[in-house]
Amino acid sequence: MSEANGIPASGIATAPVAEVVARQLEVLLEVGNYDGAKLLLQPVQEVDTAEAIGSLPRTLQALAFRLLPKDEAIAVYEYLDAAVQQTLLERLRSGEVLELVEEMSPDDRVRLFDELPAKVVRRLLAELSPSERRITAQLLGYEPETAGRLMTPEFIDLKEFHSAAQALAIVRRRARDTETIYSLYVTDGSRHLTGILSLRDLVVADPEARIGDVMTREVLSVSTDTDQEEVARAIQRYDFLAIPVVDREQRLVGIVTVDDVIDVIEQEATRDLYAAGAVQAGDEDDYFQSNLFTVARRRVVWLLVLLIANSGTAAVIASMHGVLQQVVVLAAFIPLLIGTGGNVGAQSSTVVIRGLSTQRIQALGPLRAISREAAAGALLGLLMLLVVVPWTTYVSGGNWVVAGAAGTSLVAITTLAATAGAALPLLFNRLGLDPALMSAPFIATATDVAGVFIYLQLAAWLLARLG
Repeated sequence: MSEANGIPASGIATAPVAEVVARQLEVLLEVGNYDGAKLLLQPVQEVDTAEAIGSLPRTLQALAFRLLPKDEAIAVYEYLDAAVQQTLLERLRSGEVLELVEEMSPDDRVRLFDELPAKVVRRLLAELSPSERRITAQLLGYEPETAGRLMTPEFIDLKEFHSAAQALAIVRRRARDTETIYSLYVTDGSRHLTGILSLRDLVVADPEARIGDVMTREVLSVSTDTDQEEVARAIQRYDFLAIPVVDREQRLVGIVTVDDVIDVIEQEATRDLYAAGAVQAGDEDDYFQSNLFTVARRRVVWLLVLLIANSGTAAVIASMHGVLQQVVVLAAFIPLLIGTGGNVGAQSSTVVIRGLSTQRIQALGPLRAISREAAAGALLGLLMLLVVVPWTTYVSGGNWVVAGAAGTSLVAITTLAATAGAALPLLFNRLGLDPALMSAPFIATATDVAGVFIYLQLAAWLLARLG
């Protein structure tokens, strides 16, 4: 693009397209150069346009969106963040809103409705055309985070008696109104799924060949109540572009496409990451768009739980004050031991939770996984013992009771931490709970209490025998 159009040619190469477009678009809108803004947006990809509009001040977002041609505006709207979508609904005229929502693909419309207040959803549903209202109500009737709620009913279905030439004509006629044309589905008179074929198979087939003779009858499908994570894993495992969704009677009702699955993977990864950090995840993915009170509310609950749990460490230390009074230097190594135990536990929980997410740990089995991590914890403890014992001996002034207690406790603590880090997520998974909830802070807290107890009890035993 030339400099005359408002963007330096070198800017595209040195900065993301959306960032450059957002800066130039804001300048053009502020000076009222709307024709220049239209020219600026013409060659830009829809996803970059959406990001650029989302980066604008809220007062300019609706103005920029109105400059887009109708067909492009609908595509751009589907790429916008939920918060920006809601802002535009508030600022656009009711006729513009209705036209926009009417033309959205059903699955994207349902995702938008999930973010809107119920009152607004009821009003928009009532104003939709009968066909779009029926499709939207059908998708909204499925449980959240299932294949039924995620799917789109826009797909191409063929019949076994169609010839390849007839099927190609159907694809041409319906291509603009469907989500994807690369996977084609074959149904019988009752809409039962009987086969599948790719667009490539159809193109290379003899024009007179029957679809029933060239299709694949072994079809992998999911049901409407299948969890969205399982749908994502199936598409990832088999490298599908889309996967069919059937109801309880095995009738084809929709498809889930790979672009929807990418959104699911990002959403689930965000939730797991929040859980691993003991942060309560909200409905929105962008944590940084929340106000401070919401941020505090999400974090304070788990922090209070951890605070209460950590009081166990204080109770153990208080109960062993006699030992600490006898050898004060013992207290110097408590942070070292519990910190190491927490780190080992966090490592074990991370690899186990990841293994559960990718389903690679199932082949190993829970008991072997736990024993493997326990052995790794013991080995790590022995390796670190070679450093800790000389160091504690030096710091304690040659006190072998302190060095022995610290070294032996270290091996016990790392073994316990690794075992807990592996076992607790597996236990949560067996109970049907999110294993990420058994996050690193919880495991570290439990290890702190047990580690201090082991260390001080062992020190007391050694003092009684060697003191």
